[in-house]
Amino acid sequence: MNYQPNPIDTRHIEFSNEIDELVEMLARNTHEVWSQTRLNQGWDFGSERDDAKKQHPCITSYDDLPESERDVDRNTAIQVLKTIMALGYTIHKIERSDADGQTHA
Repeated sequence: MNYQPNPIDTRHIEFSNEIDELVEMLARNTHEVWSQTRLNQGWDFGSERDDAKKQHPCITSYDDLPESERDVDRNTAIQVLKTIMALGYTIHKIERSDADGQTHA
C-alpha cells in the first residue's frame, strides 16, 4: 500500500475561548452519536471490547469515559472546526430569542 494521508493544513488555525467551549460540546455530542449508533447496532456496555458479543467499555456516558477517550472525541471536533475555518468559513455564536422573548447567546 502506498497511501499517504494528505489532510488540509490547519496548523495556522487558533481558537477563541468561545470555540474551546464549542469543542467540548461537539466532543460530547460525537460520543453520544457514536454510542447511539452502537446501541442501534445491538452493541451494549462490556468491561472489555468483545466484537463477537458486541460489547464495548465506551458505551457509557461521556463523563464516565477515561480522559484518553474524551481526547479522541475532542480531537475529532477540533479537526473538523479547524478544517471548516481553514476552508474560509467562519464560526460564530448568534443570539436567539426563546418563546418568552429572552435573548440568549
